[in-house]
Amino acid sequence: MLLPLSRVFYCLLLCAFAPLLQAAPANPAPPIQPDAPNPVQALIERYSADHDTLASVYTDPLSPATRDRMSSFHATWRQQLAAVDFAALDQEGKADYLLLANHLTREEHNLTLAATQWKEVEPLLPIAPAVFALEDSKRRVELPNGEKIAGQLNAMTAALAARRKELEATLVKDSSAAGVRPSPIAAWRAADDLDQLRDQLHHWFEFYDGYDPSFTWWAAQPYKKTDEAMKDYATFLREKVAGIAPDDKTGVPGDGSSSQGWKTTIIGTPVGREALLAQLSDEMIPYAPEELVAMAKEQLAWCKQQMLRASREMGYGDDWHKAMEKVKNTYVEPGKQPQLIRDLAVEGTEFAEKNNLVTIPDLAKETWRMDMMTPERQLVNPFFTGGDTISVSYPTDTMTFDQRMMSMRGNNPAFSHATVFHELIPGHWLQEFMTARYRPYRQLFSNGFWLEGNAFYWEMVFWDHGFDSTPEQRVGALFWRMHRCARIIFSLSFHLGLMTPQQAIDFLVDEVGHERDNAAAEVRRSVNGSYDPLYQCAYMLGALQFRALHHELVDSGKMTDRQYHDAILHENMMPIEILRAILTDRKLTPDFKSSWRFLDELQATPSGVSGQFPEPPR
Repeated sequence: MLLPLSRVFYCLLLCAFAPLLQAAPANPAPPIQPDAPNPVQALIERYSADHDTLASVYTDPLSPATRDRMSSFHATWRQQLAAVDFAALDQEGKADYLLLANHLTREEHNLTLAATQWKEVEPLLPIAPAVFALEDSKRRVELPNGEKIAGQLNAMTAALAARRKELEATLVKDSSAAGVRPSPIAAWRAADDLDQLRDQLHHWFEFYDGYDPSFTWWAAQPYKKTDEAMKDYATFLREKVAGIAPDDKTGVPGDGSSSQGWKTTIIGTPVGREALLAQLSDEMIPYAPEELVAMAKEQLAWCKQQMLRASREMGYGDDWHKAMEKVKNTYVEPGKQPQLIRDLAVEGTEFAEKNNLVTIPDLAKETWRMDMMTPERQLVNPFFTGGDTISVSYPTDTMTFDQRMMSMRGNNPAFSHATVFHELIPGHWLQEFMTARYRPYRQLFSNGFWLEGNAFYWEMVFWDHGFDSTPEQRVGALFWRMHRCARIIFSLSFHLGLMTPQQAIDFLVDEVGHERDNAAAEVRRSVNGSYDPLYQCAYMLGALQFRALHHELVDSGKMTDRQYHDAILHENMMPIEILRAILTDRKLTPDFKSSWRFLDELQATPSGVSGQFPEPPR
């Protein structure tokens, strides 16, 4: 019997594609398992949406109106969370309850810190209340009075001139009219804040300009004078009050401050021990700063021992600085760096798969991208960065000879070998890929200890499995590990008042092998308020937490490497002590306090030394 033509065509098509239909991808996406009902998840999702909506309206972080509104917002959500029956929740729900409670506490602390810092600079910014009032009026969509606004702008220009005159008197030596001179860091921060106020005033003016003829007729000229006065006053604060010389290289992005184009002497104010303890509590790190500095020094001593071994293998004896110089000078020629990074990315992915360390979906391997870092950005960020796009730092023909050499030396194959996988797979890109797919509502709880700690933890895992097989590669890996140890030592020591910025720079050059300009940039970012005081500590401390939990779950035989690493990604971002409670099914209570002394856990590792590791296989 003859088949209808359509059925014949279907059969032929099925036969042609049968081999393809039978072949499964090497690493298909794991099946989606619906989460159990979790009322706190719904709260977190609603909180995130409400927070983002508020933040889109209250856009000026300096404004008292913003701080007051966000403070009341957090208080409202504290009440909503308190209404949840904690005992009725499952383990995931209890973890989410504690995560949201801890997040609210952290946000409240941040608002308090912002208010304290604002009080330090407010006397230097006499026009701030007027700028806030104009922005508040715009947000309420009140009809502007052009004549009145012109008068307000004139008064703002006059206020800046008067405050500048008062400050100039404080700069004159032996002047009986001199008042108290502001600290350099207060002047620097005030100039940064003034930049933000100037931007805010610019957006306010553009909203009305040209759309309200009366407004433009009255306000256009006074606004131009006020804008120019704000710009000049910010320059005065930086150069004369803070004592910072301008740099000829303008428009340098990426240094964490709005004052782009300024090369500064390094200034900063230690936050003090109590502030460090409060932040450590928010991050669920139950250690004193002094204990963490001591741990980092132990880590650094171990790294030095390994560095000496590699130096001897390279024929430089105990002069490990010469060994590092040899490694730095093995850079690839201009134009070849993208291929090197691509090859290292593939090598890292294949190494993780070969050792069955973590599930890597094919789509994740297919979809990372590469970009080239601009010369301007390289001035303040000399190494590549990652995520879904790895941004490659390497010189262009517009850079000076010294800049080119620093870029090539700092991005040599051995240094890159140790960190490309940190940025891509199984590091930041795999993090980003998986956390967008598993419990994405927990991305609210992102923190450096999970994000950077996990990526650095992979450097430790790869070391243990022999990824760094040559002495040159071990020098590269140890450079970064020493760098992370040094970050803890110098940043906490500075904030404890035990180390000056210049001592920190010398420490990075002598003890880690940094180029001096790179060391200065590292210290500047760490002490001038651009970064959280604990940011530099997060890499090493987070990695050691993941390592201690690995010992508890994998070394004990309760989980395999792959199960453990998949579980980390599937639970998403959070303080690692809460992750530990989830994975070990520890009892959680509404008044949970951090108590995990994870460094003690590392005492039981094969090396028997806190935070140090067995020799990697060769």
